[in-house]
Amino acid sequence: MPSRGRHQSTSKECQQIMRRIEALDGVIGVIIGRSYGGKSLGQGSSTGAVKIQRQVSGGLKAVTQSEKGLQELYIRTEAGMEDVIAEAILKL
Repeated sequence: MPSRGRHQSTSKECQQIMRRIEALDGVIGVIIGRSYGGKSLGQGSSTGAVKIQRQVSGGLKAVTQSEKGLQELYIRTEAGMEDVIAEAILKL
């Protein structure tokens, strides 16, 4: 499933991590959300680092560190797979 959302572009590292997330068992797709610019946002994280924020209906909300700030992600999952996928993302 192609990434869809308000913003279609993100850094190369973020695109690579999104492809790795999409390849996980139980993941239906990754949807790109809003970008928050500013180099001070997410400082201390490497580019492409993913942080799961919370579980929501049908998946997980997360953010990834891009070259210019933070990028929101919605990870659509199969029912009941949220915990397993969240743990797998932490190991990427």
